[in-house]
Amino acid sequence: MRAPASKASEDAASTTAATASTTAATDDTPRAPSTPSTGPTGVTRWAADLAMGARFALSGGREGWARTVLTAIGVGLGVTVLMIAASVPNMIASRDARADARENYGASEPLEPSDHTALYGHSGTEFRGEDIRGRYIRPDGDHPPLPPGVEKAPGPDEMLVSPALRELLTSPEGELLRERLPQRIVGTIGDEGLLGPAELTYLAGSDRMSEDDGFSYRIDGFDKVGEREPLDAVLLLLVVVTCVVLLLPVGVFVATAVRFGGERRDRRLAALRLVGSDNRMVRRIAAGESLVGALLGLAVGAALFLPSREAIGEITLFDLSVFPSDVRPSALLTALIVLAVPTSAVVVTLLALRGVAIEPLGVVRGSGVRRRRLWWRLLLPAVGLLLLAPSFGGIDSGQNSIETYQITTGIVLLLVGTTAVLPWLIEWTVGRLRGGSLPLQLAVRRLQLDSGPAARAVGGITIAVAGAIAVQMLFGSAGESYTEDTGQDPTRAQMVITAETGDGEGARELTRRIGEVRGVRGTLGVTNDYVPEYAEGAEDESYTSVTVADCATLAELARVGDCEDGDAFVVPSPYEQEDTGARPGTRLNLNPPVYVRGAEEPVQTGEPDPWTVPADAREIEGRTSPTGMVVDGVLATPGALDVSRLTDARAEVMVRVDRSVPDVEEYVRNAAETGSPGTSVLELQGENRAREFVLIQRALYAGAAGVLMLIGASMVVSTLEQLRERRRLLSVLVAFGTRRSTLAWSVLWQTAVPVVLGLVLAVAGGVGLGAVLLAMTSEPFSIDWTGLAATTGTGAAVIALVTLLSLPPLWRMMRPDGLRTE
Repeated sequence: MRAPASKASEDAASTTAATASTTAATDDTPRAPSTPSTGPTGVTRWAADLAMGARFALSGGREGWARTVLTAIGVGLGVTVLMIAASVPNMIASRDARADARENYGASEPLEPSDHTALYGHSGTEFRGEDIRGRYIRPDGDHPPLPPGVEKAPGPDEMLVSPALRELLTSPEGELLRERLPQRIVGTIGDEGLLGPAELTYLAGSDRMSEDDGFSYRIDGFDKVGEREPLDAVLLLLVVVTCVVLLLPVGVFVATAVRFGGERRDRRLAALRLVGSDNRMVRRIAAGESLVGALLGLAVGAALFLPSREAIGEITLFDLSVFPSDVRPSALLTALIVLAVPTSAVVVTLLALRGVAIEPLGVVRGSGVRRRRLWWRLLLPAVGLLLLAPSFGGIDSGQNSIETYQITTGIVLLLVGTTAVLPWLIEWTVGRLRGGSLPLQLAVRRLQLDSGPAARAVGGITIAVAGAIAVQMLFGSAGESYTEDTGQDPTRAQMVITAETGDGEGARELTRRIGEVRGVRGTLGVTNDYVPEYAEGAEDESYTSVTVADCATLAELARVGDCEDGDAFVVPSPYEQEDTGARPGTRLNLNPPVYVRGAEEPVQTGEPDPWTVPADAREIEGRTSPTGMVVDGVLATPGALDVSRLTDARAEVMVRVDRSVPDVEEYVRNAAETGSPGTSVLELQGENRAREFVLIQRALYAGAAGVLMLIGASMVVSTLEQLRERRRLLSVLVAFGTRRSTLAWSVLWQTAVPVVLGLVLAVAGGVGLGAVLLAMTSEPFSIDWTGLAATTGTGAAVIALVTLLSLPPLWRMMRPDGLRTE
């Protein structure tokens, strides 16, 4: 007994849908003769028709207002994102300007101390994966140079901190960091001295700084950083592709939003034909309705932009944060948005109505016999490929420029062409689907009648996924060129501490202190100094590296073989062409001359301290240390050379840690960085990526997160609009006895079919565009299957979430009162 009911429901759905939305056109469909227009012509006629459309949009009753509001919300979301994107140049310029204004990397010529100079030094740190920028200052007088955001220099053991760092230090989470930065907080750095509101930075005062500590240098001002190096061609290509991939889905959605309520609008336009309007007039009236929605969308976008820029200041994505005042679109780009959005609304509406015959007795669409054509859809990516072909193999990191506009146009055409194929693919696929469950049949029948709204709804996500796949392929291949092998071996040691201790005792104390830290499984402590040969009357002194460590540590630096305390070894340098002190029997001066301000040559302070390399010192071969360096010179155990005799020692402690101990890295840093500058703590890693590459990648991820949010919100609006259009049809089907669950599943199927086809097309188009980009940079073709699956899955998850959010409105619309009409 279920079969007849199902068949009746299906027939009712088909009949009602055809009557409510479209009727199939045939070649012999009679068309009413166009009524010649009278009255004003030209621009005046256009203005009058657009004004009439505007009045319909604003005075069309509840249905008209609902359509206009949905259009305004959709366009407004897109405009908000476009205005944020238009603010990116100002964001970058403002951050760069503040970064330059607060730095000084040293004068080309030494400065003499004065009332307007100061000693300055860098000493950053890291806390739980976040970089903390640190600077130390020691004024030479009462009027030292001060960076922006600082009104008074901090005194010894005082510091100024950013608001974010103050909040961290005063919170329970920052207790470990407070041990490392024990200076008293006496003030806050102003916004003009910060890159963003979430930046962690401090400026500390110290009375232990000197020009001879190997850490400090004298400055007389700030904003002295030199010119920035331009991005190379490959990085420029990454920037261009990233901008296109992030902004093109926004443009697609804005174009889709202005077509909300198309079916109801077309039926109303038929009434206008009945009272004497010709086809051209009704199209201009329809454009006027869309124009109102677009203009209101501009207002909505501007209204949403103001709170959005404040929210951006509270958000940190991938270590990037900006001040709300930086989110300021340029006047030129703002004017372009204001002009482009209404213009696109008019153009898209007129183009959409070219395939629609609006007659006095109804709307006839060319969908029954006239199929969508494929040739011009394939022409778009073909033209894009022709524009990109001249760049094949022509972009490499040695260049500083690319054909930006040509490449941008080519990428846009490839992506737009990919999306343009989607309506044809959906129509071709559903036209061949037969049978299946009742919900699937209802969904397929609806798509067979008109697949345009479904294709438009999925178009934005198709472009976003295709672009993301292409960018991932380019990032994956180009990333190898911007990744260098550090030579470090994290399996032998995980951290390394370097410090200018001044003497051997300080180096030994540092090693002991690190070894007592909780979670440290072992230390490889090295005391190093460069000393000259000791020869009375010698004019040209050759310096030799002297390294003191125990046998276990020396075994990590060279192939020592049998070793006991008291042994010494010699490692010849592969880079030295002449003899040095690295040979048995050589006398070295452990108290070498030092540079003194005003002297042209190093000055011997105190008496020389000669030490003779043991005659039985064995010559051995060096090996790469865990830090990636090859040690040469003289290697001695503490029994052969007392480290306390070294007067200009440098300590290096390689640390093995137990990562199962929480915050073990922070404990090591606390033991090494005791609030004094000049100590460096690094985590060893086998690879290191270029900073510019990492910044572009972070910007892409941050932008992609914003675009996905927009796509999700826009699809919610689009889905609500489609459900509103079908409210009466759904009510009719329920009145005929169709189960609500059947209708719900039909809506899900109606979404799933275009989504699957869109994602398949996105994968094909994304891989194709990725191959083109790799050919441009002469990189080998490769696909990151994990990234491809993650990108496609993310797109599918967004659509699934939107579909689930649309179910509650669907249940509300399946009520008998949906049969009411005005």
